[in-house]
Parts: sequence; C-alpha cells; structure tokens
Amino acid sequence: MTATKGEFFNPAKLSPRDKAEATDHTARAIIEAEASAREKKTEKLRALRLQQAAKAEPEAAPAKKRRSPVKSASRRG
Repeated sequence: MTATKGEFFNPAKLSPRDKAEATDHTARAIIEAEASAREKKTEKLRALRLQQAAKAEPEAAPAKKRRSPVKSASRRG
C-alpha cells in the first residue's frame, strides 16, 4: 500500500473557531492530566510522610542554648 498525500494531510480547511476549540480542548486535557498526576503524587508523599512520622519515636526538644552577651567595644575619645 502506497501512502498518498491525501492520507496524511487534511485537505479541508478548518475555521479559526474550530482550530481554537481544538487547541483549547487539548490544552485543558493536558492541564487536567498534569493536575491529576500532581494530586496523586501529593497523596502518595503525604501517606509516606505520615507513615514515617508514626514509626519515628517522638524526640525530646533540644534545650535552647543561651548565648553569652556580646561585649560592646569601648570607645576611646
């Protein structure tokens, strides 16, 4: 079977409105797919984080270290 030009290219011209609708539909589908994938990833990471937090032992908060007061340089006049 020989491929012809008519099989690959649409000989009918699309109106600008039809082109815009097709582009809009495609863009919205891509955005929706990306959002869905992002939500799945977020849920997976949240579940792993909660699971890790449940396994970890509660650690005592480290005592705050006190800083020694900064000595001001004396001015000689």
